[in-house]
Amino acid sequence: MSIVLYHHPYSRAANMIWALEEVGAPYTLRTVNLLAGEHKSPELLALNTMGKLPVITDGDAVVSETSAICMYLADRYALGRLSPALDDRERGAYLRWCVYPSAVIEPGCMAKGAGWAYKPSQAGWGSYESIVQTLDTALKNGPWLLGDRFTMADVLVGSSLRWMLRFKMIDAVDSFVAYAERLAARPALQASEAKNAAVMKELGLG
Repeated sequence: MSIVLYHHPYSRAANMIWALEEVGAPYTLRTVNLLAGEHKSPELLALNTMGKLPVITDGDAVVSETSAICMYLADRYALGRLSPALDDRERGAYLRWCVYPSAVIEPGCMAKGAGWAYKPSQAGWGSYESIVQTLDTALKNGPWLLGDRFTMADVLVGSSLRWMLRFKMIDAVDSFVAYAERLAARPALQASEAKNAAVMKELGLG
């Protein structure tokens, strides 16, 4: 049975097409009209009580949240290729980077952009400066987060960094820009952008 991605190109589900293209497993897109409120329909709320995208179904399995979806897909369909095996010494670092965007990069950059007053020692993401330094250090050793090995962690961190750079929510550090350029050259990312563009056209979105 094909994986089903509940999708809208203006949501985080857009990046899940990239993840699915990297995995190479068959999937079907189920377009959810956000403007019409379809993400709050009984069907979607039964899959994710948050009423948010992305959500995937894979047979009887239902997975939401971008990090969880990516880790699920990599472990189920590309274990040893896009995710280190359970006994691989790099498994820990891989898991760390998989959750880093939602737990650290995004809240840290939002806090900086919105001028939130907080103590770095009391926030799970620490300080904006430490986020930038941590990422810069990791990416200088590249080309990927685990050195020469591209993994699903690069899809997650790369999606977040590309977005932050596009909207100037994070400093355009040389290593970040070079990383984004390497990611943009990946056939799976190019395929996902084409599919998102096609859906946008179907929906009449600019």
